Amino acid sequence: MIKRRRTIAAYVVLGASSIVYAALGYATPRVNFTQLVLLFAACFAAYVYVVNQRLPVWHGIAAAIFFRLILLAATPLLSDDYFRFIWDGRLMAAGINPYLHLPEYFVQEGAVAVAGINEALYLKLNSPEYYSVYPPVAQAIFWLSAKLSPESICGSIVTIRVMIIAAEILSILLLLRLLRKMGLPDGYVLLYALNPLVILELTGNLHLEALMIFFVLLGLYQLFYQRVVWAGCAFGLAIGVKLLPLLFLPFMWRKLGFKRFVYFLTAVGLTLLVVSFPLINLEVIEHMAKSVNLYFQRFEFNASVYYLMRWAGIQLTGYNQIAVIGPFLSLVTFAIVVTMAAVKKLGSVKRLMGYMAAALAVYLLLATTVHPWYITTLVALTAASLFRFAIAWSGLAILSYAAYRTSSFNEDTALITLEYTLVLLWLLVELYLYRQRRKHANLT
Repeated sequence: MIKRRRTIAAYVVLGASSIVYAALGYATPRVNFTQLVLLFAACFAAYVYVVNQRLPVWHGIAAAIFFRLILLAATPLLSDDYFRFIWDGRLMAAGINPYLHLPEYFVQEGAVAVAGINEALYLKLNSPEYYSVYPPVAQAIFWLSAKLSPESICGSIVTIRVMIIAAEILSILLLLRLLRKMGLPDGYVLLYALNPLVILELTGNLHLEALMIFFVLLGLYQLFYQRVVWAGCAFGLAIGVKLLPLLFLPFMWRKLGFKRFVYFLTAVGLTLLVVSFPLINLEVIEHMAKSVNLYFQRFEFNASVYYLMRWAGIQLTGYNQIAVIGPFLSLVTFAIVVTMAAVKKLGSVKRLMGYMAAALAVYLLLATTVHPWYITTLVALTAASLFRFAIAWSGLAILSYAAYRTSSFNEDTALITLEYTLVLLWLLVELYLYRQRRKHANLT
């Protein structure tokens, strides 16, 4: 009887969550921070309750898909990145390489007219002084959205979101198959499928980590069947969406061994060559490298270790040392990842997935910029483990939106400190418990 009541309560909670997601997606701009935090907290509390009730996994997956469909027609309210998506897509639809020119090139006097490219859209771009950094697979999605909706921003948003929802559904199904292959409970898939940050940031705010996660999981799934070349193709497509999976290549080398890694890397390279061929040349590579370099030297948001080093640098020199600290932390991340890959042999896909998650955690903790949606990949990778610090982080990362409470961007140091203090404490406790389990494994 008690179990039945809890199950009914879980369904009621899921029903109530759908209303909250609608409020988040359609009526909660990021300047309304209090409303955002309260509604998100309600969704997150419901999520924690539901994933601990052992509902039939397919019921949970159905709810996860329904929550995403609720947001189908919503205009992103927490991010304005989608304006650049539409800008690049309209250039592509007009046959213009989006990597070649800065946006201002198309709005200056005497510029060639491009359908849908105008000053009104230009003024909505959040980084018009940078060349586009979105890789070719992402550009293909932008192009399709512009082709299907050449004059409608809303139409482009829906087109991109449909592709994101499709990728999310496939990711959930792949993750479920991976969990079964690893002998883990089916219910772990709901840690990702029902996660409010994943739903809100990927489907709601149109972040393409959704497609990158799908291709990464597809690559891992191919490795279960020793399909090294197909795994390489999947990882190549993942890199073609976001550059982040480059971080995982040292672990692929350790997992596959030299000969098979050569096959894998060749497949990655050829896939990238095929998807990049129409757009890439030396000038484009120079432009992208310049923008990526500026990203590490100028952008800063919701960081942890970097902010401590920035404070120390200001005390010593009197000004922000990001131009030095950013590249330095990137080198430290690279050194740590390579060391991790060199020290441990990765015999199973489960172990590989765990080390990929560890590398990503290191990267995020040392990064100068940690937008909330960056954590969604970590949630996906840790779903196949006993570590839950990424879940805690996904609940706390919403605090970073306090920076947008007013028109003048201003981060709340106290909230960032609270976020990382709780995340690091959670991680340290889990690492201690993990070491204890391994120490006494022969007794269990």
